[in-house]
Amino acid sequence: MTDLARVPFSVLDLAPIVQGGTAAQAFQNTVDLAQHVERWGYKRFWLAEHHNITGVASSATAVLIGHVAARTSTLRVGSGGIMLPNHAPLIIAEQFGTLESLFPGRIDLGLGRAPGSDGATQHALRRGPRSGLEFPALLDELRAFLAPERPGQSVRAIPGAGLDIPIWLLGSSDFSARLAAELGLPFSFAGHFSPEGMAAMRLYRHLFKPSATLSRPYAMIGVPVIAADTDEHARYLATTQQLKFLSLVRGNRLQLQPPVASMDGLWNEWEQHAVEQKLAASIVGGPATVKAGLQALIAQTEADEVMIVSDFYRHADRLRSYEILATLKQNAAAQAAA
Repeated sequence: MTDLARVPFSVLDLAPIVQGGTAAQAFQNTVDLAQHVERWGYKRFWLAEHHNITGVASSATAVLIGHVAARTSTLRVGSGGIMLPNHAPLIIAEQFGTLESLFPGRIDLGLGRAPGSDGATQHALRRGPRSGLEFPALLDELRAFLAPERPGQSVRAIPGAGLDIPIWLLGSSDFSARLAAELGLPFSFAGHFSPEGMAAMRLYRHLFKPSATLSRPYAMIGVPVIAADTDEHARYLATTQQLKFLSLVRGNRLQLQPPVASMDGLWNEWEQHAVEQKLAASIVGGPATVKAGLQALIAQTEADEVMIVSDFYRHADRLRSYEILATLKQNAAAQAAA
């Protein structure tokens, strides 16, 4: 069986707000995308926690997960991720215990340790500068709240205690790779903005210890994909994600911008290098180009699953991109079965 036929595809969504758009429209598009990818055979639909970012509406992540789960039926819906140091573990246990009780067997709890925000927003979240270093202890506390209730336990997550909610560790460095391996948890690497994922995923596999959760390592790679009917049109559409990262490099985060004919004159040499470095893992092109890129990515990382994130100005273009990917996968599966 080919890699494309074997490896599940999933979606990471940030409920992007496009230039001139609203959060309400972003949520409508998020639900529409989830319903489409469910029909197209995608495995998961994750939403990421971010705060105080002009073009991102997924700040109340657990609320949005419930909204999407209520409007789909088979898709696994979860967080990619919840930034645990931003929250009391009990609150997360109760929120995801509620989600799992409402949508049994369909909820994933992906956890990260980054702030998902700037310094001023960290302060507004009551998060200290060293909060990320407390992540292992916070994770232990959260897992204890989600474990079966213990005799004499004074504080319980109701609902939450004893529910089988899959916990994933997310990361853009080897910290979470090491921790996931030590605890025997699945690991997802954020290749969509930190493309040096191969080393972390190899480290995770090398250090993995079997657990009650997993008998063997399970690693997912996040990757930006811009697929269109031709390479040329895909490159044009990809200028939206280039403009997004250019705004990040400049410290002036904007709503998603419409694509442009050329980036020439819009960035200087240093900015171009910085953006291209961040998007080094990005796969952009028509069906044949994207197929080759995904096959190479899976071969290099030995990924068990690929989570795709895409920045498009027009929702119809985003739907078309995910449809192309689904068709590639379906064709690969048909060829493997022949």
